[in-house]
Amino acid sequence: MTHVLRRGRGSLAFSFLVQGVAFALLVTRIPAIQDRYGVSDALLPAFLAAVPILAGVGSVTTERLVKRVRPSRLLRWSQPVVLLSLLGVGAGERMVELGVALAAFGLAVGVLDASMNMLGVSLQRSYGRSIMLSFHAAYSLGGIVGASLAWVGAHWHLALWVSYLPVVLVLLPAVLVGSRWYVDDRDAGPVAEEKDAEGQAVVFKWLLPLCLVMTVAYIGDSTVSNWSAKYLQDVLGSSEQMATVPYNVYMVTTLLGRAIGDLGVRRFGAVAVVRGGALVAAGGFAVVAAAPGAWVGMLGFTLLGLGLCVLVPQTFAAAGRLFPGASDAAVARLNVFNYVGFLIGSPLVGALGDLWSYRGAMLVPMVLVLVTLVYARSFAPQPDRYGGGHERPRTADVGRGSNGL
Repeated sequence: MTHVLRRGRGSLAFSFLVQGVAFALLVTRIPAIQDRYGVSDALLPAFLAAVPILAGVGSVTTERLVKRVRPSRLLRWSQPVVLLSLLGVGAGERMVELGVALAAFGLAVGVLDASMNMLGVSLQRSYGRSIMLSFHAAYSLGGIVGASLAWVGAHWHLALWVSYLPVVLVLLPAVLVGSRWYVDDRDAGPVAEEKDAEGQAVVFKWLLPLCLVMTVAYIGDSTVSNWSAKYLQDVLGSSEQMATVPYNVYMVTTLLGRAIGDLGVRRFGAVAVVRGGALVAAGGFAVVAAAPGAWVGMLGFTLLGLGLCVLVPQTFAAAGRLFPGASDAAVARLNVFNYVGFLIGSPLVGALGDLWSYRGAMLVPMVLVLVTLVYARSFAPQPDRYGGGHERPRTADVGRGSNGL
């Protein structure tokens, strides 16, 4: 069983990495996509908003599908669709082809994100210790790889399909082979039997604090991804070349934070790690807002990567602990708020920047991140809640316990 779990963990981590590559290749080449299809600046926001909206639909659909289909099977077939849709974005010529490719990408990403995190939560339960951050570290690494590949394509002025095709040709067969070793709850022995026996219902009011934290985390993340370059160049007076650095720094520190984050959870507990992450992230936004120059601004974005990186993985893990008998449904519902935060963050900062100032706009996600402190106790092990109103002590305390977790 240990061998099975290790192979399952490795194959799932590879899927997270591939998804990071695919998503980075899409979002970092948006200007090239806009030029290829002649998408106007007025129409571009509609195309960009359609992807997270459809991803939310895909995530909600996944909640229903997992009642009949294993999450591993959904992941096995949604990841190839994401890769082929990415290739379709690069290979099309007409606006309608772009719309179809982005729609397929969005729906498949929703299924993919939900099913990956379902498997991550169930594997963490089987391991009996915090490993969720390691999966998201793989995603961050994939994002760095994808952004680097996108830079190569842009530097050499390669057509989009030329940039995307080799990546898809390499990664598509690799994920199909790796998918053979995914591990579902029902493959994990006694843990699976315990989960199936729970029959727990997901009560949204108990999940709501985690949904708010997820939304806030992605508001912060989308602020960095969409506004860091503009902020450094227009507000802090950096060069155009230097303005590309903050997002890369953010991704690297996100990777580093997630690579060591599981150790922090095991040592200090999830509540302390989430509180620390929120405080560091808020400090990062404060430094960015008050920065007198570009180098101090980059220090702020560095802090943001270290702080925000722990929130999303721990939110998924907390949902699995809160509803151990219905973790798949809880993860699918929680995942929707990933896209809610993404949709809110960029327009919110842009509107505040135009109406007020971009320095002032950075204070808003800072305040929102601090709200996480109010809900930090939601990340602690607590009595299980059941549809019938009964409660009983939780048997697993991932991140803190007498068995060295």
